[in-house]
Amino acid sequence: MAARQDAQEADVPAICKPCEARQGELCSAFNARQLAELAKASSRHEILAGTELSDDGTYSNLLSGVVKLTRNLSDGRQQILGFHFAPDFLGRPFKAKKSIKAQALTNVTLCSFPGTVIDRMINETPELGRRLLKHALSELDDARDWMAALGRKTASEKVASFLLMVARNMDPAHHPQSSISFDLPLTRADIADFLGLTIETVSREFSRLRSNGAIRIANKRHISLASIARLEERCGD
Repeated sequence: MAARQDAQEADVPAICKPCEARQGELCSAFNARQLAELAKASSRHEILAGTELSDDGTYSNLLSGVVKLTRNLSDGRQQILGFHFAPDFLGRPFKAKKSIKAQALTNVTLCSFPGTVIDRMINETPELGRRLLKHALSELDDARDWMAALGRKTASEKVASFLLMVARNMDPAHHPQSSISFDLPLTRADIADFLGLTIETVSREFSRLRSNGAIRIANKRHISLASIARLEERCGD
């Protein structure tokens, strides 16, 4: 069994072996032959912060950085709907009824594939279809959690929940009782937009969390947590 696994690993393209996205919902469903085919059709590219990602029917593994999803209303107002963190993937098998824009919040690196290749592989690989369905259901669960948070939580609980979400996605393997530091990928204005609060309220709640010892703030964007568990206590869940 070990020899067979070693042989299969040897067939994996060199560019895929160290890639964290290989363990994600998309690439982990492929065997070595399919990964080799995908690698031949893929392209890696970097996108600067603030750039809107093109909606050209491709799928992409997010190798580094953070992407925000937004929807514009008819009068020009924008609502942030969610975020993608590395090593997530971008794209969907079916076209959305309403346009959702994706924009790089930070500099990002993408590994992109033609949509036609992935669509064919979905038909050939039932496990890929199951993983994409699982991913979609997970996103639905997250959206429902945020519906509850935005509709019922206090401003303090909303800000704490947002910071917890970012911390967990910045370092998914982090131990809840250990300290963690990260740079916020959003401005105070973006956080206020996402949470349905004013910028002043967001700033006030950041100061309150700092005064309570739940977080430390340096240079406005750099956040340190004594522990994720300590922040969880302030989320109201």
